[in-house]
Amino acid sequence: MGQNFALNVAEKGFRISVYNRSPAGVEAAVSRSKKEGLEERLTGFDNIPDFVASLEKPRRVMILVRAGAPVDAVIESVSEHMEEGDIIIDGGNEWYENTERRKDHVAKKGLLYIGMGVSGGEEGARNGPSMMPGGSKEAYAPLENMFSKVAAQVDDGPCVTYIGSGGAGNFVKMVHNGIEYGDMQLISEAYDILRVIGGASNKELSQTFADWNKGELESFLINITSIICAKPDDKGEGFLVDKILDKTGMKGTGKWTVQQAAELSVPAPTITASLDGRFTSGLKEERVAAAKFYEGLGVAEPCVAESPDDKAALIDDVRQALYASKICSYAQGMALIRAKSQEMEWDIDLGSLARIWKGGCIIRAVFLDRIKQAFERKADLPNLLVDPEFGADLAARIPAWRRVVQRAVAAGIAVPGMTASLAYFDAYRRSRLPANLVQAQRDFFGSHTYQRTDMGGWFHTVWDESFGSADTAITSGYNN
Repeated sequence: MGQNFALNVAEKGFRISVYNRSPAGVEAAVSRSKKEGLEERLTGFDNIPDFVASLEKPRRVMILVRAGAPVDAVIESVSEHMEEGDIIIDGGNEWYENTERRKDHVAKKGLLYIGMGVSGGEEGARNGPSMMPGGSKEAYAPLENMFSKVAAQVDDGPCVTYIGSGGAGNFVKMVHNGIEYGDMQLISEAYDILRVIGGASNKELSQTFADWNKGELESFLINITSIICAKPDDKGEGFLVDKILDKTGMKGTGKWTVQQAAELSVPAPTITASLDGRFTSGLKEERVAAAKFYEGLGVAEPCVAESPDDKAALIDDVRQALYASKICSYAQGMALIRAKSQEMEWDIDLGSLARIWKGGCIIRAVFLDRIKQAFERKADLPNLLVDPEFGADLAARIPAWRRVVQRAVAAGIAVPGMTASLAYFDAYRRSRLPANLVQAQRDFFGSHTYQRTDMGGWFHTVWDESFGSADTAITSGYNN
């Protein structure tokens, strides 16, 4: 990432200095700059004092290392050679509270701090990522010109904008990754349904995803899924994707997203289901044993079916179900960002956020332009589900969405992302949920009190004196 980002900066006409604690890392960057004709604008250094001294003022040092303690170590190493007004930028996937802490820490030395989410992987870093800088507004001004040229470019500008103060940029990148988790889980479920129920071959799957990438599902992840499905195994027969162990790795941002959703009481079931899906995938040995156990009880695993007569209809239903579920995933992410922005007073512009995700990043998708438009129409839109255009889209896809979930469940195929998305939609659109019973239960065993629909105040009831329950709640304090 760091090497590719440095080459991107040099290619855009800026002089850049690079340092790595490993001399081989510096040599690799310098060597690549020569191969790409950029050696006049990229200079390598083998020590921090010379590296910092080479920078024009205000010095701008961008750190791209593993999150956590390594970032703190680098900050301490470079800051002792920096001067008041110089800027440190952390471009890693960092926990937002660490950014808040570091901003205050370096401020004591007169330094400015930016915590910036960078999305797009190695390819994006080289050719134009989506960037989400947060922190000192004063620090962003000297960086804006360079960032605007280095970022991915779309029809309405560069994919970068100042997000907000403190850890806003890192928080937004964290949620971006949570949405990414949900997106990938949903696509994998669509793949599984088409493969198992639809009996689709790898070539058919590749073509299906390629076709979907020409319409409303057009996105980076749909595109690469088409490529993955068609990739032959270069070490044996068949296709490579079929030889990959079904255990998904993770680096923590999905877990952070779910933890923050819980802290803020914001429902994010699609993102949570995707995280649970990765946890379950990690139980490979247990799953293999469980499959054998239940086979002995007459419960067989789902098996790949022969190509059904309604294959074309199934493919279209899955397309609609995937689209509707993806809207729910993005809606949950945007709702989470809004809640945190309000708590921290970051004043994040969700429309601008959708715009900078249109290019460069992993979750770039054609419907992000429509998400941008939704928040431009109504800046205080509480949820994408109640935007008129997205609402109409969801309403039109409900029958297909339900058919796909029902069919998968009947076949014994786990689709936690799609079922969570559908449940989220069904719960959000209901004016009354069975939460009244849950609150009554809480009052029964814990005297937690409840509110009534027909009068104001808080109430407690002794539901059954035979349980030994006492009217211990003092409700007068709630009646105000």
